[in-house]
Amino acid sequence: MTKSELIENLSRKHPSLSTKEVEAIVKDILELLSHSLEEANRVEIRGFGTFSLHYRQPRIGRNPKTGDSVKLEAKCVPHFKAGKSLKERVDIFS
Repeated sequence: MTKSELIENLSRKHPSLSTKEVEAIVKDILELLSHSLEEANRVEIRGFGTFSLHYRQPRIGRNPKTGDSVKLEAKCVPHFKAGKSLKERVDIFS
């Protein structure tokens, strides 16, 4: 599902809100989530999952095209861990 599909679905589900209002709400939620991660805060949405940052050590990598060694700097990357109820809902083998 893309962001525009999410906005369309929410607009249909809540006809009292205009599409522009729903779009603004979705953008605000995503902006707040991004801002919180920028400040190295963990974001927990109960029943859905948690967003956090994981630190990656500096290392020597390889350029896949040339095979040359490349020095990669340390960095933080976003990480998502699904919550228990989300895992149960998407488990198609149970």
